[in-house]
Amino acid sequence: MGLREEEIVACRNDDEREKDEELGLALAQAQQQQQQQLQWFSVGVAGSPLQSRKLVVVGYALTSKKTKSFLQPKLEGLARNKGILFVAIDQSKPLSDQGPFDIVLHKLSGKEWRRIIEDYRQTHPEVTVLDPPDAIQHLRNRQFMLQAVADLNLSDTYGKVGVPRQLVIKRDASSIPDAVTKAGLTLPLVAKPLVADGSAKSHELSLAYDQNSLQKLEPPLVLQEFVNHGGVLFKVYIVGEAIKVVRRFSLPDVSKRELSKNAGVYRVPRVSCAAASADDADLDPGIAELPPLPLLERLAKELRRRLGLRLFNLDIIREHGSCNHFYVIDINYFPGYGKMPEYEYIFTDFLLSLVPGRYKKRSC
Repeated sequence: MGLREEEIVACRNDDEREKDEELGLALAQAQQQQQQQLQWFSVGVAGSPLQSRKLVVVGYALTSKKTKSFLQPKLEGLARNKGILFVAIDQSKPLSDQGPFDIVLHKLSGKEWRRIIEDYRQTHPEVTVLDPPDAIQHLRNRQFMLQAVADLNLSDTYGKVGVPRQLVIKRDASSIPDAVTKAGLTLPLVAKPLVADGSAKSHELSLAYDQNSLQKLEPPLVLQEFVNHGGVLFKVYIVGEAIKVVRRFSLPDVSKRELSKNAGVYRVPRVSCAAASADDADLDPGIAELPPLPLLERLAKELRRRLGLRLFNLDIIREHGSCNHFYVIDINYFPGYGKMPEYEYIFTDFLLSLVPGRYKKRSC
């Protein structure tokens, strides 16, 4: 026999009360922990006062998944030793009522959050917000994501950096074959979702081998010419002015013979994840050699200025058979820094650099 409507409502209310109580308990525990951290900074190990130190308070608004991957115990421990306190932002309360913060670190989606953080930037110019919401939003559309790299058209004695030729398809999959022909794109093509919001779906890739199969793709999407690159890509992490490069296994090269034998559209597994590390692999030096640091430094400097961002990474490939021709195939805001070697030291140094005069001697 089923429950009556009033019983269902009562059960639902009980569940909601339990969730509210759990949320309230979690917030209380977080506040207690933060208070303990504040006390830790003001008292020495043996109970004697420490030299007065100005805390760098970093308010963070991240998804639970991003919080877990980024705020690892080693980072929090090192941050405490350096005088940095991470404080969770309560999204149920006005942001201006919280803090005070020296830095706000955020990666949340939605128009309402963008409005909140933009208003906060305007009313609290003394706080460093990482990063401006409009600049972040620019990277969430693959139609515009690589435009700054294309406009830069970087070329110097250390190499050349460009982007693969690409085509945006917003609707009508049946029109894709003709559009590809008119654009003069060469098969195979990598199909990527137009929206790059960090979700699992936004990382789904397909490789299209023949013209007839293109109409099986699902717009909105971006089609990029596949560039043979020896099955290795370089993940270039940028944290302010710091740069860290790691190798990742990627899609294998496609020969003309393979192209003539294969047909259809194939889903490919997510590439460039930490599990696909190629740093310790025995690879051809011509494939494994990292891009020249001076080239990356110039590229990063220009993109920081053009994008208005300080926390992002680049997926870069080297054209197979070329020693100095590189392509940027993706840009990600606030990537998985927890996968970057020594990220704890790089990130804490970066945060401290944003707040000059963070240490202050105790007056006599």
